Amino acid sequence: MINGNVSHWWQQVGTPKQRPELPGDLTADVAIVGAGYTGLWTAYYLKRQRPELRVVVVEQRHAGYGASGRNGGWLTSAMTGGRAQYVPTHGRDAAERFQRAMNETVDEVIRVAAAEGIDADIKKGGEFNVAYTPAQEARIRAFAASEQSWSSTDLELLEAPEARAKINVAGTRAAVWHPHAARIQPAKLASGLADAVERLGVEIYERTRVVEIEPHRLRTTHGTVSADYIVRATEGFTAGLKGLKRLWLPMNSSLIATEPLAPEVWDELRWSEGEVLGDFAHVYMYAQRTADDRIAIGGRGVPYKYGSQTDTDGQTALSTVDTLSEILHRFFPATRGASIDHVWSGVLGVPRDWAATVGLDRETGIAWGGGYVGTGVTSTNLAGRTIADLILGNDTEITGLPWVNHKVRKWEPEPLRWIATKGLYTAYGIADRSELGGREKTSPIAHIADVITGRGH
Repeated sequence: MINGNVSHWWQQVGTPKQRPELPGDLTADVAIVGAGYTGLWTAYYLKRQRPELRVVVVEQRHAGYGASGRNGGWLTSAMTGGRAQYVPTHGRDAAERFQRAMNETVDEVIRVAAAEGIDADIKKGGEFNVAYTPAQEARIRAFAASEQSWSSTDLELLEAPEARAKINVAGTRAAVWHPHAARIQPAKLASGLADAVERLGVEIYERTRVVEIEPHRLRTTHGTVSADYIVRATEGFTAGLKGLKRLWLPMNSSLIATEPLAPEVWDELRWSEGEVLGDFAHVYMYAQRTADDRIAIGGRGVPYKYGSQTDTDGQTALSTVDTLSEILHRFFPATRGASIDHVWSGVLGVPRDWAATVGLDRETGIAWGGGYVGTGVTSTNLAGRTIADLILGNDTEITGLPWVNHKVRKWEPEPLRWIATKGLYTAYGIADRSELGGREKTSPIAHIADVITGRGH
């Protein structure tokens, strides 16, 4: 079993293309910090609209090194924190517009990948979430009723026989499915997108760490970049920038990938249409069937490291392998004989209110996008288009969406945020074990944790 080495996705792609370091001080029209999806999509749409702009991307390791090359490959229209959070401040129509924009963004990513010749193993089969305990079943039915009250969700509630005919998860009691999702190979999308922006004339400088973001200026380990606009696209690595340690919490997520499974196993699992798979546990899992017939399954390992530390090249505790393997085997008993070929981890950005945000401060010239809490494969594309429109002064439908210029308060200082995060995930774990034991209603421990975090299904 390979542990770390960034991710299984990068192992498949091979050694990343080596790009030059920043050669010293330079001036650009737009300077972007981070060559992940947010930064690359922003560069792509800027150059598509204004080819004459000098757009520079500065990356501390290599394009797609962070969450963009390590995630679970869920290109889904699910919205960070849910759309209902925007109803009190922006109204229901604005929340509906946001959902439609997310649905359309799934297809936009697929369109651009095809147009740019990016083979990212994309298969659009929708998002499937399963309930396998009485408490989860109660939550999933309430969730379905709520989702079906919105016009753009297109969500279906599946009873156990119909659900198991789609994906045969052991113990299924009910499931929900919607069509606005696809499986992707994350590193293939990241590397292909980086090549695409370079063809448009974008300059990507790697192995160059940004130390501080200032108005119209980046201070890096290799020189200073001056620009009319700066784009902060650093997601889970934001806490490493001067003055931003408490802005977004770097939450760790881990994945394992099995060996390729035999055809008879897949015949039993019936998982064949490219659906991405999740559940209704409090500490939820996420999975996909890869293009080469593996199961890649993820969840929280060690959720948070003291002092907002980030991992080194995806190294993961072996206890996390055991946890994820137990979920895999509980879902799919036919996989018990399969070996685990790879385990890795990465960080995602979590705002204090669990709501993603994009925006632009015209006075400082600093734009940003992030805080996706795991929905970034799709949200980054919408963020990139939105940031490009904001910089170019385009008044479009997406620049009026309710996440634009949304501000959140900072996380608490240490040791409070470490104690809180560890305590909350311990509480969720206790609640899940209680529900697996047969508890019919959601554990009150989970309700309390939901109130504290502001999250919920």
